[in-house]
Amino acid sequence: MQTDVTFPSQGETIAGTLFVPDDAQGAGPAIVISHPFGSVRQQSPINYATRLVEQGLVVLTFDAAYQGESTGEPRQLEDPYVRAENVKDAVSYLTSRDEVDPERIGALGICASGGYVPFAAATDQRIKAVATVSGADVGAVYRAQPEMLQQLLDGSLQARTERTQGRQVEPSPMIPMTQEDADQQPDRSLFKEAYYYYRTDRARDDRAPNTVDPTSFDRMASFDAYRFVDRISPRPLLMVAGSDADTLPHSQQAIEDAAEPKELFLVEGASHVDLYDKPEAVDPAVAKIGPFFTQNLAAMS
Repeated sequence: MQTDVTFPSQGETIAGTLFVPDDAQGAGPAIVISHPFGSVRQQSPINYATRLVEQGLVVLTFDAAYQGESTGEPRQLEDPYVRAENVKDAVSYLTSRDEVDPERIGALGICASGGYVPFAAATDQRIKAVATVSGADVGAVYRAQPEMLQQLLDGSLQARTERTQGRQVEPSPMIPMTQEDADQQPDRSLFKEAYYYYRTDRARDDRAPNTVDPTSFDRMASFDAYRFVDRISPRPLLMVAGSDADTLPHSQQAIEDAAEPKELFLVEGASHVDLYDKPEAVDPAVAKIGPFFTQNLAAMS
């Protein structure tokens, strides 16, 4: 059973979908699933939610503030710190549901949310188990390209000034917006494959225009997703990544910095974006993630 819901976060109204097992009886384990940068819950999160609810988990997916069907201006703002607060507020919402045992809540983050969720969980100890899929630190992605980052920062600060002056600020492209631009990117790279995922019938959704408010970039530039990843311990951390993902080093470094219990699980042959929707990648990921949550969120005797 799935139901559209809303809950408050950071002064905005967050749109979500709650998935409840058909055979649910009483309060059981639950997880929050947080979507990638510039995405919506109807894209990659639903591919995990529909599988994980079948394993007996209550699942909450949601659109981040400023994005999708949630409120917030400017539209398509990507603020890592707000995204982390959205995760915490999603947990708060779950604690209010009769279907959920508030002591048995976990969280799963995909792509950039594979950074936001661990960041939130470092201090939100209500999150009893943490998992990521294709985890990436958005700040590190941009800091690794200093020249491009400087251009983005210049544009971000110009947009702040223009908005203060009452001028309209145009959104920036989040990914290659044409096939021609996408094909200039390396094969199997996140940015090339993101075009073929988000800009084609594979996952195109009008609620996710594939743009970003330019004032997002100075917020992302200072974000360090895994700075406090060791503080998740003694709660368990599972990071799932494709063996061919160009973002794999993000998960490898996070696992190195994390404290036990921790595990990096590789889906052989999968790229970053393969883990969004391709059954040959998602199915083995879920086969690992499902038992991870059901075992670590099991009722205490």
